[in-house]
Amino acid sequence: MKFKSVTSLLQPSITLSPSISAKASTNKMVNFGPIPPPPPPPPPPPFRFRFIEHQAKIAFDKNKLKRYLENLREQNRESQPVNQDHKITGPDQEQNLENHEHTASKPGTIEVIKGSGTKHDDWVISIRDKLDQADRHNDITSLGKLCIYKVPHYLHQDDKKSYSPQAVALGPYHHGEEQTQSMECHKWRAVNKVLKRTKQGIEVFIDAMIELEEKARACYEGTISLNSYKFTEMLVLDGCFVLEVLRGAASAEGFSKLGYDRNDPIFAIRGSIRSIQRDMIMLENQLPLFVLNRLLEIQLGTRNQSGLVAQLAVQFFDPLMPTGEAVIDNPLTSIGTDPSAELHCLDVFRRSLLLPKLEPMLSGKSWHWHSCAADRSLQQMIPSATDLRDAGFPFRIRKADRFWDIKFKNGYLELPTLVIHDGTKSLFLNLIAFEQCNIDSSNNITSYILFMNNLIKSTKDVTYFDECGIIQHSLGSHSEVVDMFNQLCQEVIVNTDDIYLSQLLLEVYHCYHKNYIMKWNAWKMSVKRKYLTTLKEKYFDNPWAYLPFFAAVILLVLTLSQTYFAAYAYFKPA
Repeated sequence: MKFKSVTSLLQPSITLSPSISAKASTNKMVNFGPIPPPPPPPPPPPFRFRFIEHQAKIAFDKNKLKRYLENLREQNRESQPVNQDHKITGPDQEQNLENHEHTASKPGTIEVIKGSGTKHDDWVISIRDKLDQADRHNDITSLGKLCIYKVPHYLHQDDKKSYSPQAVALGPYHHGEEQTQSMECHKWRAVNKVLKRTKQGIEVFIDAMIELEEKARACYEGTISLNSYKFTEMLVLDGCFVLEVLRGAASAEGFSKLGYDRNDPIFAIRGSIRSIQRDMIMLENQLPLFVLNRLLEIQLGTRNQSGLVAQLAVQFFDPLMPTGEAVIDNPLTSIGTDPSAELHCLDVFRRSLLLPKLEPMLSGKSWHWHSCAADRSLQQMIPSATDLRDAGFPFRIRKADRFWDIKFKNGYLELPTLVIHDGTKSLFLNLIAFEQCNIDSSNNITSYILFMNNLIKSTKDVTYFDECGIIQHSLGSHSEVVDMFNQLCQEVIVNTDDIYLSQLLLEVYHCYHKNYIMKWNAWKMSVKRKYLTTLKEKYFDNPWAYLPFFAAVILLVLTLSQTYFAAYAYFKPA
């Protein structure tokens, strides 16, 4: 009997009769059914095998290996922990590559040689990996471009809330934190509104941010854990949200012109806008200004809009200005003359506070410990406001729109009004942190805070400033003002040669400690104040007490007049 070919037997449409099946079984032939299609070949790994002198070598292409490992890391981030030994293992290589050492064959490749590695070799390899990582970090992130810093631990260890956003997170430092998650849906609303209003596709914004990704990453401190897709998405999302807030708050009908309802919970001149305003001024919650400029250019359809974002930011943060006088300069023209020098919204706001330009310092920033210690002792020797008043240095209010514009004229210390509210502490802390971190910025805000801290040492000083109109605050009590200035100046040390108040500090110091005329005036004022206070407390504690006093004075004057004329008539009779 003839059997069919093996190929025909394996076809699924052919069935064998029982007799044929029996004979097939006796001849050791089994029908396994239809053959499944072969699986697709796995993607080639980014390495090739070579056998040199009976030793297995694997040569890696550096760029391909980097992309390969990044893809694996993204796929296994949640399911597998990071390999602490930095070993590259696969299904067929785990045993072969458990002990290995790296050798350099040629630039651009890494060779892994099979051999008997030791713990010492693994330790050396891990050090080399860390050095390579640091070298790659230096290539990607230039310290010269760094401008959005993490607040140093010694500054925020006692008050982290003043540096952390509570309503909206911008940038990578606080991205994904729980307290700001409720604002993410409103960011998507802002992007959707921008796309409908500009009739642009989301691809246009994404492509623009991809071009700026490397430059934007260089602005942040340390390694950003977000991959390229997440980082670009964050720039588009956060940037469009910031621009919608800045443009909407520019006028009373700004949000309505952008297409938002007047009862919108976020995009309206009420409600959460104040919390968003305070979060947007925090150092760790910033976006590079060139990112906002590029997004605004796409929305408006015109180039060279670099100064407009800065002008909108100054106008938006104007309610945070700690001054009691109206700003004379137009906020739309006082900023934006040098757009390339502006870093982010906090830097723009700080520049607006210091306009017009202060006189240049005697020298750049210096960090000599002996000089700092001497300067600290000099500042601490400046007496309090009440002590200066008693020593013959009275204070009076100065009509100026810049709170830092302090003058010492004719024995009077003239200070502009400082307005303090519940957000002033966080504002000053972030400004001080930026000046402490940025080597190119001056210490003007920091020096002003240190000077005020020396003047305000007790509630008596706050009461005196309140009576003079120098301080206006909405805090619970005068003691809270004292505590605020004390907390602002913790762990902050600057060189007095680098601050604009250095000359004024020296004048006050010399006049207070070396001028004997001032001491004589201080003694007279203290005696006068002592007796006047005693008279007021004991004899003029109510308004009716003044009537007998004035009656007695009038009676005394009349008596003296009568005595004079009687004596005059006696000695010179008519």
